[in-house]
Amino acid sequence: MTPNHKLLKQLELTHEQTSPLFRIMLIQNKEEPHRRHFENNICAFHIGNGFILSVAHNLKTEATIFKSIDNGIYLTDIFPYLNSEQAQLFESCYPLELSNQRRYANITNPNDYQNIINLLKQINFDTRWITMMNRKICKPHLVVQFKNELFYNDSELSKHFNPTTYFAEPAIQRHTFLVEVELVEAFYNEDIALYKIINTPKEVIDAMPCLEVDYTLLDDNQENYYCLQSSPTSEIGKLLNKAQIEGFTEHFAIFQERIGGNYNLEGLRYLIKGYFRFGSSGAPYVVYDEKTNTFKVNAVQSEACPIQLSINNQRDGNFQYVNAIATPLQVIQERLEKHTKMNV
Repeated sequence: MTPNHKLLKQLELTHEQTSPLFRIMLIQNKEEPHRRHFENNICAFHIGNGFILSVAHNLKTEATIFKSIDNGIYLTDIFPYLNSEQAQLFESCYPLELSNQRRYANITNPNDYQNIINLLKQINFDTRWITMMNRKICKPHLVVQFKNELFYNDSELSKHFNPTTYFAEPAIQRHTFLVEVELVEAFYNEDIALYKIINTPKEVIDAMPCLEVDYTLLDDNQENYYCLQSSPTSEIGKLLNKAQIEGFTEHFAIFQERIGGNYNLEGLRYLIKGYFRFGSSGAPYVVYDEKTNTFKVNAVQSEACPIQLSINNQRDGNFQYVNAIATPLQVIQERLEKHTKMNV
């Protein structure tokens, strides 16, 4: 029987050893496993040579609070704006550890937790994730998980990881590896972010599956168009499902941002019909190339597209999300190639 080459490639996209789909999470206190904290989970995928694509809108959302902070930042950007009572509250909730001059959260009272959030907002302390990254309060990492304890079944590659970048998770029967990335550029209007793997040996990067980019602006007759995203019930598994380009939109939406000011999400977008999971922002839309027997990434999942329907003659709250909005990579081709070709 002749093998179904396309089916094999589809299965590769969802298998842990061959899938180019990962997650980016922002980690606080990474070097201290007992204090380590993961937040801001977002889909991401590898396009080769250590370059990672995801969305940008999550970078401008606010964390509202942090797990630790350098005492120098506290003394310059927080303490001068507090009265004596507020300073006492903050220092009781974030006691100073003299050994490394860092303040760690020790908040046991729920009221104090909310009071700290309110205090930071009152003094306009910037807790947007992009600012937290720039201040080294947190660092972005790819989360790579396998059923066994070896990184891509390679004992030599696994030696590059240590207790701060590898740990077992018995509850989900997975072994988790952390690969550090840094933000190269955020294309906020298009809702795409480009990252690059850093502080990682080349052989580790080369072992990580990737997708070639197809910058073609596709029409609405695609039979081989799919979305690669997290499985329907968790981020652990992966799902490849058919997607349909229903049309095109010259998009415009306002992203509400309290600190830096609102900005626009705008430009050419695909209107997509097909299953998409909430939390699938950053997922790649891939198209099958029969000539090369490969899947190539063509667009990035950006937003859900609500259509409000009337249920029992009640419109309030009856949002039915039946479409998605995806950004074709064609709209950032020149800017993306400027980074990826210059750094190869």
